[in-house]
Amino acid sequence: MLKTLLQLKPRDVPAIVALRNTAAVALPLAIGVAMHHVDIGVGISVGALNTMFSDQPGPYRLRLRRMLFAAFAACVSAFAGYTLGASDVLSALASLVWGIAGGMLVALGPDVGRIGLTSMILFVVTAANPRTPIEAIGPCLLFLVGGLLLTAFSIAAWPLQRYRPERFALARLCRDLAASARRDDDAAQAPPVTQGLTDVENLLHGEYRARGAGMEALRVLAEVIERTRLELLALGGLHERTANAEIISTLKRLREYAARTLESLANALEAGVSPLAATGALEGFDAALKSLMQHGAMSAHDERLVTIAFAHGRALGGQLRAALRNANLAGSRGELRADADEARLPRELQTRNPFEILRSNLTLSSIACRHAIRCGVCLAIAVVGERIAGIEHGYWIPMTTAIVLKPDFAGTFSFGLLRVIGTLLGLALTTALLHFAFGGDWDRIALYAFFCFGFRLFTTMHYAIGVMLLTSLIVILLSFEGLAPGDTMTARAIGTSLGSALALIGYLAWPTWEDRRIRPTLAAMVDAYRKYFLAMLDNAPRVRAEIRRTARSARTNAQASLDRLRNEPRRDRADVAAAEGVFANANRFVRAAMALEATRQHTGPIPPASAIADFAQRADHELNGIVRALNGEIGSPPATSALRGQQESLRKTLEAASSDIDSDVQTAAWIDASDRITDSIDTLAHVLRSRI
Repeated sequence: MLKTLLQLKPRDVPAIVALRNTAAVALPLAIGVAMHHVDIGVGISVGALNTMFSDQPGPYRLRLRRMLFAAFAACVSAFAGYTLGASDVLSALASLVWGIAGGMLVALGPDVGRIGLTSMILFVVTAANPRTPIEAIGPCLLFLVGGLLLTAFSIAAWPLQRYRPERFALARLCRDLAASARRDDDAAQAPPVTQGLTDVENLLHGEYRARGAGMEALRVLAEVIERTRLELLALGGLHERTANAEIISTLKRLREYAARTLESLANALEAGVSPLAATGALEGFDAALKSLMQHGAMSAHDERLVTIAFAHGRALGGQLRAALRNANLAGSRGELRADADEARLPRELQTRNPFEILRSNLTLSSIACRHAIRCGVCLAIAVVGERIAGIEHGYWIPMTTAIVLKPDFAGTFSFGLLRVIGTLLGLALTTALLHFAFGGDWDRIALYAFFCFGFRLFTTMHYAIGVMLLTSLIVILLSFEGLAPGDTMTARAIGTSLGSALALIGYLAWPTWEDRRIRPTLAAMVDAYRKYFLAMLDNAPRVRAEIRRTARSARTNAQASLDRLRNEPRRDRADVAAAEGVFANANRFVRAAMALEATRQHTGPIPPASAIADFAQRADHELNGIVRALNGEIGSPPATSALRGQQESLRKTLEAASSDIDSDVQTAAWIDASDRITDSIDTLAHVLRSRI
């Protein structure tokens, strides 16, 4: 948990995004000051600041819809806060409703959940300054105008650069893939760039995807990058299975040149130019591939490994060249149009109706529902408590409670602690700056823009830094309303501390511990891997693609669940170790299956050998038992397994049937992968038997 608090994440917000957000937030305030209408400038700036949280990557159509929803939600929440704030009873009831409604939105994903959070914040802040309905209309409309202004800044490039989000997402995917190619692969970890592939698929095939001729080239390029990933994955694990230093060095060179090619491709996609710089990297790749077959005397095991490596290297070179060819046309006009039905995600993988999702989460077994109830009750208690106590600037208590309270314990604890630290630092820093150096209007506006830019740029790197900068923003905004920072610093610090404490107490009073959810989540992942393995054996590429997407989603859920389990204070170390063992060996299994799919891409369908069918059937049976054990349907997997015997039979059959280059590659790939599959499945069963 301490490591989580101190860890700096990679910055994922481009400077240009932070700059345009800062312009939309700071310009209205500057114009308002220049025209002596400070209140109007503050109102529009607050609306833009609120909507800034929703300016997330995605297709322009999705971005527009999300930000409009955020702007109108802010307007409605502010109006409710202004008009109901005069009554303590109505404020408490409305806080309960807003907390439950905002908390339930986490079921629709982090982007929509963020809108629910900002709506709760605006409600409690405006409720502290009640007005009549007529008086409330003006500031609420200003909030709306600010949100619309930031939306306009966000989508301004739409007519000129229709495919820019898609190109940049593919470029980021290429960079992540290049970074993974340079790392020594760990077969126990999840396959790389899982989330990046999911994001790209939603961009190119989702409900809000861009329309236009250039999308076809982008979709083709995404498919090529997916196949490139498979080949890199197949190459990445080979160095672990040989002690020959020369072979290991050559494999490393192959991966390095592939990484350079992918980086050149990423640069070309971002700049919208031809990837000519990749020529040198491809020449180096070809030279390394040629040297792979020129090693001296090798053992039979190493000869088999080199055969596999050469086949995957040759296929990888072809995929890289195909990617570069498609990058010349990606996003440009004049491409062939894809059929509308083929351009969409399969129905079972499309986003469901949001009302259906919310309705399905209206049960106490749902994390979202329990979080929503906690949010509503804690928000109402915070509002009632600060009003009864008559705390000055007491709205910081419910505001902090809403921000800190998360669906999991680790998130609530770390956000609470980091928010207190960040708030205290922000209050001290801004109060000192405004008191000693930046007292003038234009000085404060410049400081406001500086903090806004930093907040947008660095919040995702570390939450405490983001809170410090956000606190500074709020202090400067309030100074334009006549609230001196030094006079209220203590009250804000106390309010933040109390709000964070209330959020943590609320979670501990009615927790949702992950140790009760980890096993079904892991079961879903193992079952998705089992289905992928079976689908890989048939000849339906579209079915395999759909099941791959399902497996990625299950893997992401399992990884998130495991991370939450590690950070819970009541965790059993043996349970964590068992969950990590299941996760690691399931990933070893799926990596071997993915290596087989990569082999299949360049050697044709798998030979219809009965030994392969027998092995696959036995592996399916063993995995099904593991899934049932994880779901609690049976006590534990059987103590004896016939899978190793099936694997030995498969090896002998394939070696006897090998007759040409393609079948040699198939033989080597299947012998290697089946051994890894058998080992991972047997270890999975052992982990469960030893823990149950």
